[in-house]
Amino acid sequence: MRVGSKFDGNKVMMEYIGATGIPITFNSVPIFDNIDFHFILSFAIDADPSAIPQNGKFSPYWEPSLTPESVAAIKAQHPNVKTLASLSGWSLGDTVLRWNNPPNPNLWISNAFSTLQALVVKYHLDGIDIDYENFPKHDSNFAFCIGELITLLKNQSVILVATIAPFYSTVPPYLELFHGYGEVIDFVNYQFYTDKVKTAEAYLKTFELRAKQFGRVKLLPSYEVNGRGIQGDAFFEALSLLDENGFDVNGVMIFSADASLSNDFHFETKSQQFLLNSTTP
Repeated sequence: MRVGSKFDGNKVMMEYIGATGIPITFNSVPIFDNIDFHFILSFAIDADPSAIPQNGKFSPYWEPSLTPESVAAIKAQHPNVKTLASLSGWSLGDTVLRWNNPPNPNLWISNAFSTLQALVVKYHLDGIDIDYENFPKHDSNFAFCIGELITLLKNQSVILVATIAPFYSTVPPYLELFHGYGEVIDFVNYQFYTDKVKTAEAYLKTFELRAKQFGRVKLLPSYEVNGRGIQGDAFFEALSLLDENGFDVNGVMIFSADASLSNDFHFETKSQQFLLNSTTP
């Protein structure tokens, strides 16, 4: 039996945090009421500090200022906050991380389940985000391992939320995962900034393409602060264009809070204002 997706109807704000080594606290980030605010701690990695793979044994590598005590405090202060651990990311130090097909998938799943369960308890987490970004050219058992892991974590009531974070070159393995296990995946944090579109009209076309692949309901528009792709007010023009064209803008994903320290979290504030004022249900 597989537990279904959890979506209670509120708009969702996804915010990656702690990936760059910049000291940051949850309290720095503006959190609006009536928004389901998901902090995504970046990253939990199944490798040792030298980036040697550990066969599904995950350890936290996010900014040390994001302590278990601070997670508990922000959730007590804002009951609408949830916290997730993002798995893998691009690199650990100077080493690019890759999905390594485990020779024994069931052992990998068992290791991942037990170590993530421990992280969930220690850091008061509500879910996981899947952000593996490099894959072997030959057939991968990624979809099976991750899909069964999410299913197990949900069936055992370890997590409530599971998200995935594909981008243009990782669409195939994530589509395989989504098609096989979409019922246990709550949101798709597609990294639209990697498509490098600069205008609202181009963003709409790219969103239409990814909505055909991953569906309209769970797909969230995304923005990279001081980064690639659409920038500035053009992003909010794109959100309005999506709204006008009948897309359910159920939430926004931003990468990352670390970068937003330099601009007083302008995009987090304006994104939440848009979500609360948009016409989509």
